[in-house]
Amino acid sequence: MKYIAAHLFSIIEKRRCRVGKHKLIWLVLVGLFTNSVWAETQLNLTKGVTAVSRDVYDLHMLVLYICTAIGVLVFGAMFWSIAFHRKSKGVKPADFHESTKVEILWTAIPIVILIAMAIPATQTLIAMEDNENSDVTIQITGSQWKWHYKYFDQDIEYYSVLSTPREQYQNQQETSAVKGENYLLEVDKPLVIPANKKVRFLITSDDVIHSWWVPAFAVKQDANPGFINEAWTRVEEPGVYRGQCAELCGKDHGFMPIVVEVKSAEDYDIWINEQQQRIAAAASAEQDSLNASLSKEELMQLGETTYTAYCSACHQPTGLGLPPAFPALKGSPVATTGSIKDHLNIVFNGKAGTGMQAYGKQLSLKEIAAVVTYERNAWGNDTGDVVQASDVKSAVDNSAPDAKTSVTIETNVEDTVEIITAEAPVEDLAKVYSQDELMTMGEKVYMTACVACHQPTGAGLPPAFPALKGSVIATGDVAIHLDMVINGSQKNPAMAAFANQLTKTEIAAVVTYERNAWGNNTGDLVQPAAVDAASAK
Repeated sequence: MKYIAAHLFSIIEKRRCRVGKHKLIWLVLVGLFTNSVWAETQLNLTKGVTAVSRDVYDLHMLVLYICTAIGVLVFGAMFWSIAFHRKSKGVKPADFHESTKVEILWTAIPIVILIAMAIPATQTLIAMEDNENSDVTIQITGSQWKWHYKYFDQDIEYYSVLSTPREQYQNQQETSAVKGENYLLEVDKPLVIPANKKVRFLITSDDVIHSWWVPAFAVKQDANPGFINEAWTRVEEPGVYRGQCAELCGKDHGFMPIVVEVKSAEDYDIWINEQQQRIAAAASAEQDSLNASLSKEELMQLGETTYTAYCSACHQPTGLGLPPAFPALKGSPVATTGSIKDHLNIVFNGKAGTGMQAYGKQLSLKEIAAVVTYERNAWGNDTGDVVQASDVKSAVDNSAPDAKTSVTIETNVEDTVEIITAEAPVEDLAKVYSQDELMTMGEKVYMTACVACHQPTGAGLPPAFPALKGSVIATGDVAIHLDMVINGSQKNPAMAAFANQLTKTEIAAVVTYERNAWGNNTGDLVQPAAVDAASAK
């Protein structure tokens, strides 16, 4: 009897376990298909804080459930067939060849599923592209490596730059700063928008392709140079939301965060008034600086601070740069023997076709004067030149023949170099250049406009920046190569169009260089006339 009782007890316990296991399985299955469970995990798509972002999340979950159900049914049927219809059990395979009903069924079912997914997807896409009837319009311009925000209806604009100290993310030993919760996602000036208002974004770029991405808004839009893309958002709750540039845009791509601060209507109005007062105060200070005369020591101190914040990433703290993409300033003609007017013009207006951007809207006249003074006297340059804000104003307005005449120069007459700047000659599209001329010019153009991505050796940085050495583009059809350089690439947005950045002669030269350098040796010579003909198509 004792053994019988024990046996019965074991059977009961096994049944209880089976019931428990079944309940557990059902709980797991229910959990898998419960929105709240998925919403709380970091492995899933972010639900967001806008109506569009919630629609995107719901669409994502719908598709996930459908795909999961299809997977369960298909693989379940497959494994069931393997388990219960295997040869070892004596099952004989069916001998029919086809079934019209089955063919119709498994064609109709996917069509129905696709329609079921397409309807909400189309509705969501239409809502995402509805940029009309906005309350606020903001232009967003990507720039290496910062964001420029311009409020169309308030005449407010400013740059937003990473505020994490460079010493910190370069892991320099001398820094004592503690990395905070939002490390590398901190900026000096966030984008400020009002809550419960439709905000329209006009997104573009002034150099290479960037991408403005804020996951909480379900907004991710490319910033293409020469084009304007649109997006919009309406955030119900005030708060701070963060994002990043989502397009590989250069060496500091990872240091280009986005911070959006959503304020209530009342707080937003207060912020607008504060910004208008700040702009008025800055304009007044700018005017006062035109009449001020700072000492060399004051300019060098301010110049060093400005250079470290805005210039050192490319030209390095030592002034040695990262040639050839970012040339050295130490001992360079621009910062030593060249005219101050030319130096000021490059800093203020930038240099087309290179990584040198314009700082006219980013820095005050005093800061530009200070940084130019610093560059002309640091690292052993020691020109003795002192540049004031008024000199920057004169150089920019072309009101003075040469800014160098209005500054103090502490050099010997023997060291003075006369610079004669001639007007650029009109491009002769009919001129035929030799291979040596095209290769010499093409190498210079390549080292200025192309080397940062495709590298001096032509090996590139795949997959974003493919190699040119031995590539199909550089060794295949010349017409395709020309079209790529002139118009860019639709398949690879990282390849920008150079039609507006380079002259036709320069394009002819750089294409000739790419087709004959690094062992390509095609022997092809491209003349300006061929570029002109290709541009007209």
